Amino acid sequence: DQKQRQVYFNPKYEDLYAPVAGPAHPFQMDGIAAGLKNHKQGMVEDAHMAAYIFDEQYNTFDNYGYAADPSGTRMVGNMDSLKRNDGATVYDLSRKRPRDVSLVDSGYGDSGPSSRKQEDEGEEGEPVEEEEEDDMFGTVKLNPASEIYLFNNKKSPWAGKTTVEPVGPEGLTDEQKEYIEYRKKKRAEKRGQQYNAPDEEDKGDHSFFHGKSETNYAGESWINPPKDRKKENDHTYIPKKWIHTWSGHTKGVSAIRFFPTHGHLLLSASMDCKLKIWDVHNSGKCMRTYLGHTKALRDICFSNDGRRFVSSSWDKNVKLWDTETGQCITTLSTGKTPLCVKLHPDDDKQNVLLAGCSDKKIVSWDMNTGDKTQEYDQHLGGVNTITFCDENRRFITSSDDKSIRVWEFGIPVVIKYIADPSMHSMPSIQMHPNGNWFVAQSLDNTIVTYSTRERFRVNRKKVFSGHQNAGYACQVNMSPDGRFVISGDASGKLWFWDWKTHKVFRSFQAHDQVCIGCEWHPLEQSKVATCSWDGTIKYWD
Repeated sequence: DQKQRQVYFNPKYEDLYAPVAGPAHPFQMDGIAAGLKNHKQGMVEDAHMAAYIFDEQYNTFDNYGYAADPSGTRMVGNMDSLKRNDGATVYDLSRKRPRDVSLVDSGYGDSGPSSRKQEDEGEEGEPVEEEEEDDMFGTVKLNPASEIYLFNNKKSPWAGKTTVEPVGPEGLTDEQKEYIEYRKKKRAEKRGQQYNAPDEEDKGDHSFFHGKSETNYAGESWINPPKDRKKENDHTYIPKKWIHTWSGHTKGVSAIRFFPTHGHLLLSASMDCKLKIWDVHNSGKCMRTYLGHTKALRDICFSNDGRRFVSSSWDKNVKLWDTETGQCITTLSTGKTPLCVKLHPDDDKQNVLLAGCSDKKIVSWDMNTGDKTQEYDQHLGGVNTITFCDENRRFITSSDDKSIRVWEFGIPVVIKYIADPSMHSMPSIQMHPNGNWFVAQSLDNTIVTYSTRERFRVNRKKVFSGHQNAGYACQVNMSPDGRFVISGDASGKLWFWDWKTHKVFRSFQAHDQVCIGCEWHPLEQSKVATCSWDGTIKYWD
C-alpha cells in the first residue's frame, strides 16, 4: 500500500534489485524516475574504499590513463599503457612477477640495485628466464582491493619518507635556551629543590621577545606607534561589550598602563613576578616579557615617550627598563618595600623618580646617576600614592595613616595636611583632566573629591558611592574628557559614575575576582582595559 508506506510481504533479493521496468517518466528525458535519482546523472551508490587506495588509483589514472574498477573485476582506461607498465601504480614499483615479501622488497636490509640485479641474474651471473604468471588469477592481481594485490604490495605507503628529526639543543636560539633554564629553575624552586644551571651563571635581569620581528618592513621599531592612530573625537562613551582577553599571567595582575599618548601597547605587572607588554592595535598578543623581580610586582609607570618604564616589587627593588630591548637599565633600593613609583611628568625631568616606601618616606632618585637626591619624611604610615598637580610644581601623597599631604617638589616640607577623624585610608588618587580636582578611592566604599586650589578642600557634595571596595586597593580612574569616573570593586564589577551628577551611570560584571585596576584608552574614547586577581586582562568597547 503506497499511501500507508508499509510492505505486507517479504520481497526477494531479485525483486528489490531488479532493473526499473515500465514506461519512461513523463517529465524526465532519460527515463529514470526522480525518486530513483540522487545525482543529476542518475543513481550514485555508496562504495567503501580506503583513502590511500583511492588516492593511488586517482593519481594512477591521472598519470598513466588507467585504474582499477571499484567493482574489483577489471581495469578501465588505456589498455596499451596498462600493458606497457604491467599494471604498476604511481605508488608501486613495476613487478614482472610476483615475489615473496622479503627485506629486499620492504626496503630494509641489503637492498639496492646491485642485490636485486644479482637476484635476477642468479648466482653465476646468467640471466634467469621470467616465470610465466598463472592465468587463474586473471586481472584480480591488479585490483587494489584483492587479497593477491595486498599480499604482493605489502610495502608501507610511508616507506622511504623522511621523518622530521626533533630539534636538539644545538638547534635552539640563545633566548630559547635561556628561557628553558629559567623554567627549570622556577620548577625546582617550587618543588623545594636546589637547581644548578649548566653554566653556573646568574642570569639576572632579562627579557624575551615573542613577536615575529623587532622591526617592520621599513626598519621601524616594534614600539613605534602606528601612523593611522589618531584621536577620533573628544567625546567619551561607556563601553558595552567585552572584545578581548589577555591571559598570559599565571597569578593575579596588580596594575596595567597604556602606552603614553597612543595606547597601542599595554603594560601589565603581575604577582607572578613578570612584566608583560601586549599589542593592543594589531595582533593582541604578548610582545615581550620582562623577568628580573623575584617577588610580586606592586606598581609600574611609563616615561613620557614610553621608551622606558619603572617597576616596583615586594622584593624591595625599583627597576628601570628599556621598553624596546627589554634591558634593565638600573636597579635601585632603599631596603624597604616601594609601594608606589612615579616619574616626574616634565619632559626635562624624566630622570627624576619618586618612590613611596613602606618606611613612611618618599625617596627621590636621579636615574642617570643612581643617587638619592631628596627624602620626604612626614607620613606616619606606608605611602600608597604619588600624584603631581599644579603644573607639576607640587605633588600629593596618601598614606596608611589616613591622611593626605601636599608637598612642594624639591622641598621636603608639607604645605598642606589633610586629616579628619572620619577619613579612611586612600590607596588610589587620580587627577581630573582639567587639573582643578582630584578623586581619591576611600576604603569606606566611596570615592571622594578634593580641589587642587590653594586650600585643597574636600567637596562633600561630589561623593561617588555604590561599589564595594573595603579592604581592597582598587584603582580609580577618569575618562579623557573628564565626564566619567571609573573604578572596579571587590566583587569583580566595573563601575561608571557621571562626573556632574555623581550618580552611577552603569555597572557590569567584568571579572570573577577582584577588579583591581582599570585604564581608559587615551585615543579610542569608548575602550577600557581592566585587570583582576584572576590573572586576566580584559578589553571592553
